Parts: sequence; C-alpha cells; structure tokens
Amino acid sequence: MSTSTSTVTAASAAPKKGGGRRKLTLPVILLIIAGGLALISLVRLISGAEDITSVGQVAGALELAVPIGLAGLGGLWAERAGVINIGLEGMLVLGTWFGAWAGFQWGPWVGVLFGILGGALGGLLHAIVTVTFGVNHIVSGVAINILAVGATRYLSNFTFANEPGGSSKQSPRIDSITEITIPGLSDGLVDLQQKHWFLISDLAGVLGGLVTGLSLLTIVALLLIPGTWWILWRTSFGLRLRSCGENPIAAETLGVNVYKYKYIAVTVSGGLAGLGGAFLAIVATGIYQENQTGGRGYIGLAAMIFGNWMPGGMALGAGLFGFTDSLKLRGGAENVHAMLLLLAILLVLVVGWQLYKRRYVSAVISAAVSALLFVWYALTDQVPSQFVDAAPYVTTLLVLALSAQRLRMPKANGMTYRRGQGT
Repeated sequence: MSTSTSTVTAASAAPKKGGGRRKLTLPVILLIIAGGLALISLVRLISGAEDITSVGQVAGALELAVPIGLAGLGGLWAERAGVINIGLEGMLVLGTWFGAWAGFQWGPWVGVLFGILGGALGGLLHAIVTVTFGVNHIVSGVAINILAVGATRYLSNFTFANEPGGSSKQSPRIDSITEITIPGLSDGLVDLQQKHWFLISDLAGVLGGLVTGLSLLTIVALLLIPGTWWILWRTSFGLRLRSCGENPIAAETLGVNVYKYKYIAVTVSGGLAGLGGAFLAIVATGIYQENQTGGRGYIGLAAMIFGNWMPGGMALGAGLFGFTDSLKLRGGAENVHAMLLLLAILLVLVVGWQLYKRRYVSAVISAAVSALLFVWYALTDQVPSQFVDAAPYVTTLLVLALSAQRLRMPKANGMTYRRGQGT
C-alpha cells in the first residue's frame, strides 16, 4: 500500500471514532438559511422593523461578515493541522496596519498583498513558537495579540504620523477597490423588497444585497470558502494536513512531514486573517484606525467553532455575527428590539427539541428565558443603547452555549508534538 493511500485510510477513519454532530452539507445549510429567512420575515411583519432584511442591511451584513469569516477560515486551517490559533485577533491587527501602510502609498491591491504578508508573518511567528519550541498554543496566541497591538502603535508613530491626513492612531485615506452593481437586477430587487411582502420581499432584499455595491475583494473572500473546502477535503495535500490534526504520530509513521504541514497551515491561517484585516481597513472603512478590529478575530474563532471546524458551517456563523453587527448600525435599538422577538421564538423551538430529546431541565430553563424575552419585547419599544452595542458579542455567547455540546474538534488540536514520536 502506498504512503498516500495509507494516509487516506488513517485520516478518513480517525474522525469517525469521536462521534459528534453531522457535517453541515450544502443542502442542510440552504435549508437552515431558508428556515431562518422565513422566521426573520415573520418577525419583520410582527415588529414592523422593515429594515432588518433590506438591501442596505444585507449588504452591510456581508461587509461586516467578511473579516469575521476570513479570521474564522484562518482558524480552521490552523486547527485542522492541530494548532490552536488564539492569535487571530493580532494577525487581523497586523493585516489592517500593513494593508493601510502599503495601500495609501501604492494602491489598494498592493495594500491587500501587504495585509496578507503582515498576517502571514504573525502566523509564521506563532508556528515557530508552538511547533518548533512547543510553547503552549494559548500563551503564544495571547502574546501575539499583545505584540501586534504594541508593534502597530509603535510603527504608526513614525509612518502615519508624518503623512498628511494621518496621525499616530490612523492612516491617511486609502483609495477604494472597484465595486460591482448589476443595474437592472439591483433596482428591480430593491423595488420588490420595498413592497414588504412576506418572504418574497425578504428574499429580494437578500439577493439585492448580494448584487449591490459588491467589492471585488468581497468576491475573492467568498470564493476562498469553497476553495478551502476543496483543498482540505478533496486533495492529498489537504488529507495529509488534516491527518496532522487528528493523529500526528500516525501521520509521521506514514511518511508525512508533520512540522512542514503545521507550518504551512499556521502561516496560511495568518495570511487569511491578514486578508481580513486588510479588507477591514481598505474596503470597510477606507482607513486604518487603532483598535478597529473590535474583537473580530475572537468572533471569527467562535464562528469556526460554531461551524464544527467546517468551511460551510463557519461561513454560516460568520454571516450570523455579521448580520447581528449590522443591525446596530442600521436602525439600532429598533432592529435589536425586533431580534428579542426572534430569539424568543427560536428558544421556543429549542424547547420543543429538548422535550423531544427528553432533556427536561434544559427545556424548563429555555422556556423560562423565552418567556422573559417575550415579556421584555412586549413591555418595551426599544432596548438600551448599551445592549445594542453588546448585541454581536451576546450573540456569540448564546450561539456557542447552544451548540457547544455537539462539537467535535480535531483530536490532536492543541497537543504538543515532537518530531520523531512516530518512529
């Protein structure tokens, strides 16, 4: 039996032993999206918050979801190879700074390239510390997050501060990347969305948001999701890389250079996070600002965990967090108030599922929380501004709390590995 065939056999067998939930296949993801859209449409009709599925809302959600999704995709590459990457936030920060530094001087696409290189540099550092020297992955990631903030602040003092329009905390304005709008289709979908019909107008709003003011870099980011799936699950390279995250000792005995694949995975992880940072600086805001990542690296990590370490599920989680983040920017308190009703209805569905599974204690707790949310929604017209600002982070905690019991990470994720253990 050849080495590659043996690796296929070992790696394909490994995931089946740990149990866990089913993979989120494309039909399942589409069904979840359709059900979620129908439920949001119902909430829109009841609450009168017509903006929650508008073209602008969806376009804004997509723009906010891209940096989160790229960070999550970066985390997926690293953790599929067995390296926990808490340093995604720092790699996002490096991507924003390097992207803006090169972008305002030589153009946005050069800025994108430098953003990727900046994030990859952080990923390479993380790989050296964790893979070669065996430092705890969490400690290394936290150190990179701290180092990235300090390094970019120091660099800004003698780069941006000396440029017109810049300062020690922000860069000069960066030229924008070309945006695409399909005129006839976009206008038609906007008109249909404004009729506020059940489900039809909501679907028009979603589709309209995908064809209105779409940056070319957004298209690149979206293509990276199926690209990652194909590389990691349909190529021998991806199979060897995933075997390093499942059982590196067995992979080494079959001739896989575990160190090499871990280095590649973590460096690519940093590059993807750096691309997310460059997107944030160049496309989302057009300028670098200190602390502009706002914890998106951590939220991206949460999206990856929610997606069960699979690209499709990760994209679904990133979209959810981006949508929640966008709500506070458009309509603010009114939109988030409508989401109280949505969350209450979702908890009712959770109660039904828990009763079906005979988890009576969990069902009672979920029912009590759902009742409180219904009362809160009925007795108020808006939610406090502090809650609006915290909505994306509250969503992150709730989603992880509801899904954490059925997750299955790669078996060797976070474990220290030394070359020669398999010989």
